[in-house]
Amino acid sequence: MFFVEVLETEGLGNRSYLAGGSRAAVVVDPPRDIDRVIGEAARREVRIVAVAETHVHNDYVSGGLELARLTGARYLVPTGAEVAYTRVAVADGDVEPVDDNLVLRAVATPGHTPHHMSYVLEESGRAVAAFTGGSLLIGGVGRPDLVEPRLTERLARAQHASAHRLAADLDDEVAVLPTHGFGSFCSSSRVPGSRAGGAHTTIGAEKASNPVLVQDVDTFVAELLAGLDDVPAYYAHMGPANAGGPAPVDLTAPRRADSAEIARRLAAGEWVVDLRSRVAFAAGHVAGTFNFEVDGQLATHLAWMIPWGRPVTLLAESAEDIARAQRELTRVGVDRPAAAAVGSPADWITGGSAPVSFPRATFAALAAAREHGEDVVVLDVRRDGERASGWIAGSVHLPVHQVHHRLAEVPAGRVWVHCAGGMRAAIAASVLDAAGRDVVAVDDGFAAAAEAGLPLVVPAHA
Repeated sequence: MFFVEVLETEGLGNRSYLAGGSRAAVVVDPPRDIDRVIGEAARREVRIVAVAETHVHNDYVSGGLELARLTGARYLVPTGAEVAYTRVAVADGDVEPVDDNLVLRAVATPGHTPHHMSYVLEESGRAVAAFTGGSLLIGGVGRPDLVEPRLTERLARAQHASAHRLAADLDDEVAVLPTHGFGSFCSSSRVPGSRAGGAHTTIGAEKASNPVLVQDVDTFVAELLAGLDDVPAYYAHMGPANAGGPAPVDLTAPRRADSAEIARRLAAGEWVVDLRSRVAFAAGHVAGTFNFEVDGQLATHLAWMIPWGRPVTLLAESAEDIARAQRELTRVGVDRPAAAAVGSPADWITGGSAPVSFPRATFAALAAAREHGEDVVVLDVRRDGERASGWIAGSVHLPVHQVHHRLAEVPAGRVWVHCAGGMRAAIAASVLDAAGRDVVAVDDGFAAAAEAGLPLVVPAHA
């Protein structure tokens, strides 16, 4: 009897899989921190005999090469992928033995990348699961614009053909197990409330409702391309890292920094990141530090915003939070923090200084400030696709990942910064605060803006 174990990487919106039988298993699209995979294989008492990549990933650093090296497993990489290391080049139709009566069959599914490969797990000749990587997702497909702009439309059409191939070749009850689509920016569908990112699905369920399988190719491609949003800046570094061969991950604890070192690093223009909650940060923090909550999408937002290669120092309430952050950051190639410190702002500030703070508020408080005639600048830091459904009249729009290098575009006055729920507003507020701006972080759901009576602009198409 086969099994499939799901390994979630929630911060990046991805899944990896350990699948096998009673003695042996294959790992599909492993994360950088492979200790999780090795631990799960040990718990199940199976030997990892193969590691399979569906494609050269653009959104995270793979642990596949190191996992194959440590376990002696065969490293399966699509034949069309240009990589700098020795691997088993997998072509359409190739079959890889996994365990008794259990094999992995490769199915070429270009679209997310030109070389993309899905893998079908077959037990006694019957397909039981399809590992679809960035091809057929839950309620959508992987975005086709991460390789080369000139290839985007061609790859979008290939996505349609690949999804239809899977739907035609596999029975309705076959489980669809994608890598992307659970909040990942590799997914083409990131609409709240859509099926994208659901817990599980089958070929039959996707045939009934997935746009790629219910729309004709021209309609699908037009809507897919129209809905593409910004690509995280760090993606530009992930493909080359994976093609070149990622180094083994190092999760040893960073060197501890005292208050004097923190001050020196801030003065040098380095990034010092406070991992505490946005509530604690707003109440008191070291001047010049940025707030990326360890419980938020830390890796995505920090790696997107920080100048690539800039040293980063981490501040947290506990060593456990430092370790969590370090693990997340290694997944996107931010490998070694320059230093770290544990405690509170009182521990991180040199003598004679004091923590700084800024207020948090609701949309109702923003409405009241406007009514009282206060000098109010409303800064919306949601993504373009989110703002397209409606915005506060008179607000300035800068997506959170652009705020740090477009500060000059924020009008003079007290800045009330908001997003959809509060987390990204806190990031932007910390950046503005570090730049010396008078800022209020709106920690509220965007639906409350209309409830507070704030005038909204809603486009006709929304």
